[in-house]
Amino acid sequence: MCNQTPRSATAASLQEVDAHLDETWFAWTGGTTDADPFYYRIHSPVVLIEFDHQRPVGTTSINPPGRPTTAHIHVIVRTPNGNDYGKDLLRQHLATHPH
Repeated sequence: MCNQTPRSATAASLQEVDAHLDETWFAWTGGTTDADPFYYRIHSPVVLIEFDHQRPVGTTSINPPGRPTTAHIHVIVRTPNGNDYGKDLLRQHLATHPH
């Protein structure tokens, strides 16, 4: 059981993100108007954030087939090696079970 309150856990996460600002990267592709689909990614050793306009499967759109639309988005926020699916299980095992 975690003994941190949600507020203190958030503050700790933000401190960790702040400590890695020099290793944080931003990428953008797509348009720049409110009507344009786009994708962006923010990543560092401690956070991965993606926002992506997508073309919904099985729907029609004014966009050409296969093109993304602003009507459908996907967003992910991940914490690499921080109790997320990117956790380095091998490193964790070797730290607790020397070979």
